[in-house]
Amino acid sequence: MTTQTIRQGRKFTQVLDGARQVFIEMGYERANVDEIARVAGVSKATLYSYFPDKRQLFIEVYQTELLNLADAAMEFLAPDAPPQQALHGAALRLIDYMISDFGIAMFRICVAEAPRFPEIGQAFYENGPELGRVRLGAYFRQAIARGTLVIEDIDLAADQFFQLCQTTICDRMLCGVQTRFPPEDIARIADGAVAMFMARYGRTA
Repeated sequence: MTTQTIRQGRKFTQVLDGARQVFIEMGYERANVDEIARVAGVSKATLYSYFPDKRQLFIEVYQTELLNLADAAMEFLAPDAPPQQALHGAALRLIDYMISDFGIAMFRICVAEAPRFPEIGQAFYENGPELGRVRLGAYFRQAIARGTLVIEDIDLAADQFFQLCQTTICDRMLCGVQTRFPPEDIARIADGAVAMFMARYGRTA
């Protein structure tokens, strides 16, 4: 995907915040520039000075949110952090994102719009699963070097961990069976994900 450098300015964050709110509430198709400008408190001219079209604005909103998530997860994935502690913290961050209004809205938008706008699907993948794989893989390499994890296929292990964190929650949420999850359910999923991962890749005596 060809990316265009976004010119940032005083109201750039204001535009992103407004667009984020509109995309969550209205989805991609129904969201329009007039409404985004109104919610952001800027003129259409100001909005267009940053983003020439809605797709580019959507991608920027999504990329910004996912980079923030990745940075937050890295707080737990310090190179010297024990795997159980680090992965548990990262799992909780990931689950919190997945069950957030933003996370649900972005997933549904990307799945719905990717056939018509492949660049949206590509941005979803690059800034979601692929970015997570890179960040988690960097931690795995450190843990392997310390002898606390034994992993041959780092990319596969990262993908498996992310899938473990989605157990139960994602299916129920995306099918509309359940939209809110109590803390004990979230803890149960995170604990189970880490336990199963460590059973497969943890260093045994």
